[in-house]
Amino acid sequence: MKFKSLCGAALAALSMFALAPSAQAAGKPVIAGIVFQQDIYMKTVLAGMRAGAKAGGATLLEANSNNKIEKEAEIIDTFIARGVNAIVITALHPTNSLPALERARAKGIVVVTVGSGVDKPGVAQAFFRSSDKDIGLSTGTAAAAFVKSKLDGHAKLAILAFKSLLPTQSGDRVGGFLENAKKGTTLDIVAEQDAWLPEKAVAVAGDILTAHPDVQLIYAANEGGTVGAMQAVKNAGKQGKVFVFGTDGSEQLARGLLASDNVLQATTAQQPFVVGEKGVEAALALLEGKPVPAETLVPVQLLSRGDKAGVEKFMLQMKQLNK
Repeated sequence: MKFKSLCGAALAALSMFALAPSAQAAGKPVIAGIVFQQDIYMKTVLAGMRAGAKAGGATLLEANSNNKIEKEAEIIDTFIARGVNAIVITALHPTNSLPALERARAKGIVVVTVGSGVDKPGVAQAFFRSSDKDIGLSTGTAAAAFVKSKLDGHAKLAILAFKSLLPTQSGDRVGGFLENAKKGTTLDIVAEQDAWLPEKAVAVAGDILTAHPDVQLIYAANEGGTVGAMQAVKNAGKQGKVFVFGTDGSEQLARGLLASDNVLQATTAQQPFVVGEKGVEAALALLEGKPVPAETLVPVQLLSRGDKAGVEKFMLQMKQLNK
């Protein structure tokens, strides 16, 4: 999204916020729901936040920082100035997101992080997430089984990560994947590069396939990387020769698992709707003075080409959530 669009989104959020004072006067809490990009994961997080706010009788104001830390800080400061009761946020960066959130806490605003958090204990009063290592471990188990059964236990692997965006989260996913993918197999890692948005991932994966024509597996540590890797394999005409193992769940990835091209083999889905919903529920509980665990892990779900019924069920759920 370009800056003009970002400004429009911010202005829309502020115009929505004009309703907040009357809502507060009626005893209705106002919660800011902030995400940092517009992929299916984040859209589903917001859908969960909406459900949580509706069930709890709260007003939800939505904003998207679009992967810009300065925009995230601006949005948070605006919501602070307007006097929201709570902020539920997918933090863009574990340390760079801290100053603005600390300013919110200093004003008595409840802060809950969902999906991605911050490094300083106590800034977020609750954190809902899936275990990034479990996400990697799950897909790694599927990859090891595939390499043993289809590639005689040996494979050349390329990795698409996002270390420069969220180093800890990316490292946990990649590390978990490799831990299990290497069990009983021999993997030769020929490339590891950052590419977490689909357009970038198509280009990066395409370049890797050109530089290393003997690559057999690509592991992508997030949804955008997975989508881009799938497309790059198809662009290179390497269906049936290069196999993708990925991260996250969406209708697009489910369709990829059901497609006859045999490119995407498995991906591990989080439960973003649950994460967003529970985040808002926790914020409301904290506003009422109720105790909430500092951190809650939401289980992950493996989706694989070998489980057609499971993939179809997941795709139906995603369609219903995103109507």
